[in-house]
Amino acid sequence: MSKRDYYDVLGVSKGASADELKKAYRKKAKELHPDRNKDNPDAESLFKEVNEAYDVLKDPEKKAAYDRFGHAAFEGGMGGGPRPGAGGFGGGGDFSSAFSDVFDDLFGDFMGGQRGRQRATRGSDLRYNLRVTLEEAYSGIQKTINVPTSVSCSACDGTGAEGGSEPTTCPTCSGMGKVRAQQGFFTVERTCPTCSGTGQIIQNPCKVCGGAGRTEKDRALSVNIPAGVETGTRIRLAGEGEAGMRGGPSGDLYIFVEVAPHKLFERDGVNLYCHVPVSMTTAALGGAIEVPTIDGGRGRVQIPAGSQSGRQMRLRSKGMPALRGGGKGDMYIELKVETPVNLTSKQKELLKEFDALSEDNNPESKSFFSSVKSFWDSMKG
Repeated sequence: MSKRDYYDVLGVSKGASADELKKAYRKKAKELHPDRNKDNPDAESLFKEVNEAYDVLKDPEKKAAYDRFGHAAFEGGMGGGPRPGAGGFGGGGDFSSAFSDVFDDLFGDFMGGQRGRQRATRGSDLRYNLRVTLEEAYSGIQKTINVPTSVSCSACDGTGAEGGSEPTTCPTCSGMGKVRAQQGFFTVERTCPTCSGTGQIIQNPCKVCGGAGRTEKDRALSVNIPAGVETGTRIRLAGEGEAGMRGGPSGDLYIFVEVAPHKLFERDGVNLYCHVPVSMTTAALGGAIEVPTIDGGRGRVQIPAGSQSGRQMRLRSKGMPALRGGGKGDMYIELKVETPVNLTSKQKELLKEFDALSEDNNPESKSFFSSVKSFWDSMKG
């Protein structure tokens, strides 16, 4: 069976550029890879055919010979043409060479690898827990924090090498950070054991950082805490985390905010609650009281006559601001009727006299004890 034209195998025209050839090869190789066509017995032979075609057409000299003489250029039939196996023009093609050009494209989805050097390593992200008061959360504040972290070594400019000297290229992987080994039909890529994937070797490590390219140091950072933050709010400072290894990019700093409990106010989202004690007389007769607000001001609240403990009154827009705009919440005043203590003899006497005259002034008590009497009577029955 005669061989198919290499351009037809890749599905390109004869005048295709190097980029077009490479793109076509990648597409075909992915489509025909045996791992993706386990049910097709011809997949392996078609895959080899694609590799053979690309191995010839990607090389300018081989491509020129093929364009002139076709397959005969590699069969020893033309006087000036190379013989099979002599000089790399064999009809079988250099499979490992062609395959390595798109190794990552074929196996990236399965192995998650990245091709190329890995000299620089990104620094780790850091977390900082920041506690603010409710007043600070209400108004927003600029905070200065001290963060212990790794910074780029100033003695070696982050290279890890003494005296500013440049690291040398790893002889094992030639600076790629990975090595390839042929195992039967497949080419397997692994992290270089000599340089641990960095692609470089430091012959004379920096005495300050020990070759790491970074040192430990406390840094003072200014952080803008926006108005309306809540416990659990996360603020990201890009590039303010741990310095990268050997000049790699820094990680990020994440600030987790905690709002401290307040003596006067309880928070529920954007709303605030304030428990206000009132005297028994004020609750019974009614009156006006002043209450504090989170902005440091005062609010005047009118207590209706006959108010009970737990009654709530609302002050509009006196709560917390929404974190991303949208106005403010409300403040709720919850009454707590206080029973007087340490009564004088005169006060006791007046209260007894008042109690004797207040038979119809306690509707809840009257209703409750009426229900109790009915319950007991039913139990007797």
